[in-house]
Amino acid sequence: MRIEQLEYIAAVTRLGSLRRAAEELHLSQPALSETVRNLERELGVDLLERKRSGATISAEGRELLPHIVSVIEAVDRLRGAAGDQHRVSRMIRLGTANTATVPLLIPAVREFRATHPVTQVEVVGAQQSEIHRALLEGSFDLGLVNYLRGDDVPPSLETTELLRGRPVVCLRPDSPLAARPTVSAADLLDEREPLIVMRSGYLMHRFIHRLLAGRAPSFSYATDGAEMGKLMVAEGLGVTVLPDFSVIGDPLERGGAITYRPLADGGATEVLLVIQRRRSGSVPRAVRDLHELFVRHAGAPAATTP
Repeated sequence: MRIEQLEYIAAVTRLGSLRRAAEELHLSQPALSETVRNLERELGVDLLERKRSGATISAEGRELLPHIVSVIEAVDRLRGAAGDQHRVSRMIRLGTANTATVPLLIPAVREFRATHPVTQVEVVGAQQSEIHRALLEGSFDLGLVNYLRGDDVPPSLETTELLRGRPVVCLRPDSPLAARPTVSAADLLDEREPLIVMRSGYLMHRFIHRLLAGRAPSFSYATDGAEMGKLMVAEGLGVTVLPDFSVIGDPLERGGAITYRPLADGGATEVLLVIQRRRSGSVPRAVRDLHELFVRHAGAPAATTP
C-alpha cells in the first residue's frame, strides 16, 4: 500500500468523479483506475462504485474514508515534524539513459555533494520506458531521458529541457571517416567501418533505424547506452551515432581518444535531453536542489512542460 493510492481515493471523493480526479492529478484515467483497483484487491473492498456514467466513491469506501484521511493527515504531520532532516538526509535515485551522463551529470553531482554531504545519490542506467515507470511508481526521484523533437511527453511527469543538440558520428581521430567534413548514411553502411548501435529501446536506436531507412550494415555491434558506445569507439571497434552534447566535453573527447563529424543527412534532427520527475506528491528539498543544479549546469532556462 502506498500513500499515493490513498491520496487518489481522497481526490475521487473530493471531486466526485474518477475523470476529474485524473485531470487534477495529471494522470490518465486508466492509470488512476488501475492504481485504485490494486488498492481494492489489497484491501478486499470495492472502494469505487463503477457505472457507465463514471466512477464515484462506494458505500464501503465512504465508511473507510475517515481512516484514509487519518492516514494521509498522519503522513503530512510526520513530514512536517521531520522537516529538513527528512528532506535532506535521504537517498536520491536518478535514472539515466546514459546520454550526456559524463559531461552533465558528474559536475552536477559533484556540486550537490558539497552542499548535501549526507545525501546519497544512486545513479541507475535504464531505458526510457523503465525510467518513466520507476518515476511514476516512486522508485526513481529524477530521470534523465532523451526525446526527438516532436515526440510526446508523458503528461504525468514534469519535464524540464536541459540540452538541445544534433546527431553526430562519434569516431576515432584516426578513422578514415575523420578525414571527411561530414559522414553520410552510405558511409555508415560501409563494411570497412563497423557501426556501433544502441540496443532496441534506446532513442538513438530508433534514430539510426530511421536514418538508414531500415537497412543494416553487414556487421555491427549493439550496446547499452552512450557511455559504453564511446568506450568501444575509443578502442577502435567502430563508429557510433550520438547527440553532439554526449560527445563534446566528454573526457574521451577532451583527451583526443574520440572526436565527431556532422551527419550529411539526418543531422538536422533535434535531440533533447530532459530531466523529469513525478508531478504528484511532495518533492523533497534535496531532490529539488539536485534538479536545479542540472538546470544550471546545462545552462538552460527552466523550460518546464505545463
